[in-house]
Amino acid sequence: MTNPSKVRAPGKGGPVMLDEISKQIIEQLQTDGRKPYAAIGKAVGLSEAAVRQRVQRLLDLGVMQIVAVTDPLSLGFPRQAMIGIKCEGDLDAVAEELSSIKEINYVVLTAGSVDLIVEVVCEGDSHLLEILGKIRAIGSVRATETFVYLKLHKQTYSWGTR
Repeated sequence: MTNPSKVRAPGKGGPVMLDEISKQIIEQLQTDGRKPYAAIGKAVGLSEAAVRQRVQRLLDLGVMQIVAVTDPLSLGFPRQAMIGIKCEGDLDAVAEELSSIKEINYVVLTAGSVDLIVEVVCEGDSHLLEILGKIRAIGSVRATETFVYLKLHKQTYSWGTR
């Protein structure tokens, strides 16, 4: 392995060591998730079969996912927001309960003025209000603060390899 770095595999245990070629493969897929393995192999100096094996290993370890990223606005979800949540008690339990709400696509335990931050994608303000009701109904939740997105200026998924 050349210049390995530690990457946390969410939900899969400890850190995973990535060599430079694995990082390059990830970067190729971040640019185009549908890029053929043969083209990736040419870019990183491996055979198509070797790239296929490495990609499968990265997927199996939970280091990455290959998914379609959608534009919520074009799909009829004009309201997005971050919601800061103040809680008491077991934060992991609250995070699990929040994770079960389908409109919440991001749940993070934080240090600071709030205990958790969640991101929601909604059909409109009444839908956002409904989701806030679900969040506030969780027993350990003491307060919420909502930050409505007015304009998404930048969103990338190219982090994590350097």
